Order: sequence, then C-alpha cells, then structure tokens
Amino acid sequence: MTVIPVAEVALPAEVAALRHLESSTVERLRHEALTVPRNWVTEYGDYQNGGWHTLSLMNDTGDPRDVTIRDCPRPRPTALLERMPAMQELLAGLGVRCMWARLARLDHGAFLWEHRDYGELDEVERHRLHVPVVTNPSAYLVVGGTKVHMSVGRVWRLTPTSPHGVCNRFGPSRIHLIIDCYADAAFHDLNQGDAAAAGDAARMPEPSQSVLDETVTTATGLAELGYDHAAETALLELFYQYALAEGRAYDLIADMYAGLHRDDDAERWRSKKNVMLGLA
Repeated sequence: MTVIPVAEVALPAEVAALRHLESSTVERLRHEALTVPRNWVTEYGDYQNGGWHTLSLMNDTGDPRDVTIRDCPRPRPTALLERMPAMQELLAGLGVRCMWARLARLDHGAFLWEHRDYGELDEVERHRLHVPVVTNPSAYLVVGGTKVHMSVGRVWRLTPTSPHGVCNRFGPSRIHLIIDCYADAAFHDLNQGDAAAAGDAARMPEPSQSVLDETVTTATGLAELGYDHAAETALLELFYQYALAEGRAYDLIADMYAGLHRDDDAERWRSKKNVMLGLA
C-alpha cells in the first residue's frame, strides 16, 4: 500500500482553514471555556454515543440550555455568553450574520456518527464555522474519506450538508465554539481561506474485504450474545478508521441483522441511515 505523506494531503473541499487568531485571544477563549460553562446538555442522542455535550451562546430564547438548532434570523446572547467577554469579542469581530452559536464538548471515547446537518431547516444558504478552543491530536473530523484535525488558533469552515462524523478517541475533552451563520458579504470575505498547516489532514485507507468480513463476524457474534450496542458500535466505528462509501457502516449493521433474521432491526437501521444522511 502506498503511504501518502500527511503534509501532501489537501483538505477536502468541505473544510477550509480560515482566519488565524492571536495566541492571546486563544488563551482567553480557553480560559473561559474551561471555567465558565456548567450543566452541559446532552442532545441529539441518536447522533452520538453519549459523549457530546453543548451549551448555547446565541439563540432566540437566551437560554444556554436551549440547544436544539433551528432557523434563527434574530438571535440574542444567552445568559452564558454574557459571562464570557472573550467569546463576545470574537463573535462580534467575525462580523458574520449568526444563526446560532454554541460551545460543544466532545469527551474522550466520544463519537458523533456519520450524518448530514441542516436537513430539517429551510433551504436558505447557511454555513458552519468552528473555532477550536481545547483539542488534542486524537480528536478529528471525518469527511470524504479524509480525517481532519482542526487545530487551535484558526477559524475553520465546515460544509455540514456533506456526510461527516467526529470522534475524540483518547481525550482529553475537545471544546469548540461552533457558529452557524447565514451567507452574506462578511462570510464570503472570511471564507477566503489560506493553506492548512502540515498535519491537519490525512487520507484514510480503503478497507480490505477481509477487514470488513472480520469486523462483521465479530459484531454478529456480539449480537448473538445479546450485546447489540457493542455490535453496532464496532461497525459504526469503521467510519473513523477507513474510507467508506457514504452510509456503508449503516448498511453493514442492517445486513448483519438481516443475516440474523432480525428483520425489524434491519429495517430500523435502514430507516436510521435515511434520517442520519438526509435521504428520507
């Protein structure tokens, strides 16, 4: 197998490294993120394994625990943002028309499963910005068969309407400021990104048939013993190890249950694939 040097791997089109941030700004953001937030909310349970938590900084209610994303053309600061002056300054300085802003904490061993975003919203052009505040090398985004570590010190852009997932394999916790914004001149000016630093992106290998067969066999054995969650997780995690076709991990789970003559479970995972990837 030919190994591509990490430094030669371009970012996928869905991701861009944009504005640099001053180290003093990053330190202020990190201090606030680690000391101010309390009572994180676990939402979107079907999309994760339980280690992803959020709090809102901008929304239409002012309640930081209101974290279910929806269209919000006139957001206002939440009670949490009012206690975080560095976050306020950054949001104001970016100048984009914000729809929603939140802090997202991804704990060690946590996964956000492969999915698309914005499918439940109307078809207004909107974009997502990430500002990593606390991270580690084992925390990365997967999109298009490429894993991307969003490094601290940059504003990043993600196109979340493409299938993607996130993991933090070993910790410590990753904390990002996530800003959903509408398309406007300020966003387009910001979106003139420069080159990513070497090491930000790495192409994942294609899985061999033997690897897939072995993982399916292991998962099937777990399901036969009644460990459905462990079986499903073993197959879902393939997305973070190999370059899989869109929805392939969900297909493997459905096929596993079909092979066990558990037709209701197979159909449930076919339906879940459609919901997660916006195919319904």
